[in-house]
Amino acid sequence: MSKILFVMTGADHWTLADGTKHPTGFWAEEAVAPYRAFKGAGHEIVVATPGGVVPTVDRGSLAPEVNGGQEGADEIAAALATMTELDSPIRLEDVDLGDYAAVFYPGGHGPMEDLAVNADSGRLLVDALGSGKPLAVVCHGPAALLAATREDGSNAFAGYRVAAFTNAEETQAGLADRAKWLLETRLVEAGVDVRAGEPWAPNVVVDRNLFTGQNPASSAPLAAEVLKTLA
Repeated sequence: MSKILFVMTGADHWTLADGTKHPTGFWAEEAVAPYRAFKGAGHEIVVATPGGVVPTVDRGSLAPEVNGGQEGADEIAAALATMTELDSPIRLEDVDLGDYAAVFYPGGHGPMEDLAVNADSGRLLVDALGSGKPLAVVCHGPAALLAATREDGSNAFAGYRVAAFTNAEETQAGLADRAKWLLETRLVEAGVDVRAGEPWAPNVVVDRNLFTGQNPASSAPLAAEVLKTLA
């Protein structure tokens, strides 16, 4: 079957407006649910991070209260432990898009710290969008779209319909008033057509070869939509 590239944050913190380093990384469900779906369909996963650093899981994403209880938390932790690809990522700088059938960006607050300003990721996103291959991005992953600028300075995703973690969700999560910037606001400023659904409910938006999900609950439905194109 095909190889799917997971582009993941290398950050273990998110710098807030007052300079505080909020511990974070990638959100477990947003990596685990698509990983299960893609591997279950027979696809190979390759993980890439800036500099090839081993990605850090946001410890908050392993808590019982965000996994439907202790049983769910134990299950997602066990699933993460089986994802050996996380232990040996390749360098994002060395990625050859031609090696992959699809590209997937999980979220977590980590991308707000590094991928939002990463030029290598930005170039990959521009190339992936232009390739026609499925490009899937979930929750805070769309922060990476902010680095996808063309030579004229415009954003490659301007005019695209996109789901992303909303200002309402950031507010309810308790970090909006401490953030340097908010994802939904910055995407809109870049010309992206953000289609916000109800907070915390699954919301998947497909526009051409771009597949996006709003929040952790959107990660499994997002992967299902991508798989339809790879069948």
